[in-house]
Amino acid sequence: MKHTKKILGTMLLTAAAVAVTSCVDDSKLLFAFEKPASIAGMEYLNEYDALKTYVNSSANPNFKLGIALTADDYIAGGLVTRLANSNFQEMTAGNAMKYASCVADDGTMNFGTVEKFVAAAKAGGLTIYGHTLAWHAQQNNKYLNSLIKDKELPPSQGVGNCLHIKTSEAKTNPWDWQIFYDLASPLLAGKTYSFSMRTKASAATTFPLWIETPEAKNTNYGLPQISAGTTWSVISFEFTSSSDCSRLLFSFGKFGGDLYFDDIVLVEKGDSHNMFSNGTFEEGDLPSKWSKPGWHSYTYGIEPSPGDAAAEVEQEKKVRTYQDGPFPFYAMGCEPPVVDGYIHFVPTGSWSQFFILPSSENTLEEGNYVLYLDIKSSKDASGVQLTMQNGWGGTAQQITVTVPIKEGNHIVKLNLPNVAGGNYDVIFKPQTTDAILDIKSVKIYKVVKLNSIPLTPAEKKDTLTWAMNNWINGMMKATGGYVTAWDVVNEAIAGGGDDGEGFYPLQSATNVSADDAKNNFYWQDYLGSEDYVRIAVAAARKYYAENGGTNPLRLFVNDYNLESDWDDNKKVKSLVHWIEKWEADGVTKIDGIGTQMHVSCHANAETQKSKEDHVVKMFEILAESGKLVKITELDMGYVDEEGNSVKTADMTQAQHKAMSEYYKFIVKKYFEIIPVAQQYGITQWCITDSPTGSGWRGGEPVGLWDANYNRKHTYAGFADGLAGK
Repeated sequence: MKHTKKILGTMLLTAAAVAVTSCVDDSKLLFAFEKPASIAGMEYLNEYDALKTYVNSSANPNFKLGIALTADDYIAGGLVTRLANSNFQEMTAGNAMKYASCVADDGTMNFGTVEKFVAAAKAGGLTIYGHTLAWHAQQNNKYLNSLIKDKELPPSQGVGNCLHIKTSEAKTNPWDWQIFYDLASPLLAGKTYSFSMRTKASAATTFPLWIETPEAKNTNYGLPQISAGTTWSVISFEFTSSSDCSRLLFSFGKFGGDLYFDDIVLVEKGDSHNMFSNGTFEEGDLPSKWSKPGWHSYTYGIEPSPGDAAAEVEQEKKVRTYQDGPFPFYAMGCEPPVVDGYIHFVPTGSWSQFFILPSSENTLEEGNYVLYLDIKSSKDASGVQLTMQNGWGGTAQQITVTVPIKEGNHIVKLNLPNVAGGNYDVIFKPQTTDAILDIKSVKIYKVVKLNSIPLTPAEKKDTLTWAMNNWINGMMKATGGYVTAWDVVNEAIAGGGDDGEGFYPLQSATNVSADDAKNNFYWQDYLGSEDYVRIAVAAARKYYAENGGTNPLRLFVNDYNLESDWDDNKKVKSLVHWIEKWEADGVTKIDGIGTQMHVSCHANAETQKSKEDHVVKMFEILAESGKLVKITELDMGYVDEEGNSVKTADMTQAQHKAMSEYYKFIVKKYFEIIPVAQQYGITQWCITDSPTGSGWRGGEPVGLWDANYNRKHTYAGFADGLAGK
């Protein structure tokens, strides 16, 4: 039977909602009405059958007519499901089978939607064309970059032994904690001596070293101070003794924590004899020459030397100051002005908060951060908080810290650990404080450990090869052998440059825009231009077979602009060239080439003729390749004489019909030029015209149906192309 098309109009949509019996495209009208001329001009579409009926399966036994759609829409079992089942043989999920849709920030994979989509496709009798296994876009960059981030080295290990002194607290005077060393022979007045030692402490400190002879009241206080940091360091100096002295007094009373001494050397200048016995602390027990006042309660003794923990540095990420005038950010109910370069907050008597740094200016990577707040207060203030958060929904990360505020002008350091990464608003919350507060600046620093080194290229390749295999294995498990054709690699070829052999190279972070380099993840930069595809192909074949795949598996390399006229089809020539390189190992086999064909019909006759000529050239090159050929993502817009894309709302009937003719041309040429044995199929990328706010060709007439699921002239052109008219 002929499938009667529901005619345009709100009345008909109401009827469809009430009376659909089998699918969106085969319902009879329940009433008659006088048709406007514009509708009458569309009536011929009623005579067309469902699209798949125009596929001559006898002449083209391997050909599949496909549609791209949202997996959730098909799973829902409504209008989209009925349209797909009635008109098509195969489906491509727009996003559900892409990496970023399935892989979380921690690398866990969720294939729930994929599994439901496969089950629904089986029930509807449609096959699925998998899109896509390997691509640089729509990846989980956060997870992938975490796999290849710099690796931390373990803290350095101590060597040998040292003297460990442990005090319980910092006291008032240097002499409140002391350790003595009594020399076998005294230092002599007027003689010059050299002193050196290695030191380390649980916190940076300095303390004096004095020399004396007990009970002689001849203490020399003028020696340089000894410093100790959190990593081992050597201090050395020379001094001249002003009297005969036999004791050294290390006086660290103002320090609380752990002190470590090692490799102590004291020699008379010009001599090599070390006046310290066992200054390396390697020769048995601590000499009795070491002692302390009997009333000092700290502990000391020889212990293995501790290693140095990783040093940390603060890397500046953002500095924000303010210019006099109104509050500079979005108001949250409190709008303190900027006065003399300070955000000037006067207590409101109620709970208050306001931005001091907006997320649009504060993109942070994962890691630990510190924030410095230059603030002035009229008095001590308690209860004030600061929150840094990356969004406002339930999944937003919020880090809230208390701001210690004292009277006067000071800089407050706030720790912001475990930042997940994203765009972070910084919100100051005076709450109900009665202090006048002035904020001069906000500075944010990332805390970076210095004990890390980059992975080697070989280490990165090994890690990402594992990640690629893990991802493809997960997808093949989820599809259970039902999906037998895939875009194994998507959009690999660059649209410019030269690979040294006269063809385009692969896309790379080095040859794209800064935004693309930031937002995408170019596997090929790490796996190599040739191994990238070989690894993906090998993984697909291995895990397809291991997860129930028994029918022949067909793997396509998919790309766009293969029909390009501006470079005389150089991109498709480059793709064929690269396939030859990928297959040169004698193991890798790529079954087909997918051409996306996001085309436009041009009002300018000369331009349109060039476009059509290069569509023909593309099909000829693809036919000559010997590979299966699939138009994977066919859709079409319209460009007027001035070169402007025309929106759906502004399209004329003549323009719609011109698009219809171009659809017919493309489909017919596919069947005329591509040998039957190489014909895998054609997938229409857009069911309906694109909504105005869509991220894909927004507001353009890209569908075979309009936004209300009514057939368009392009439906007829597509059907006529399939029928060979």
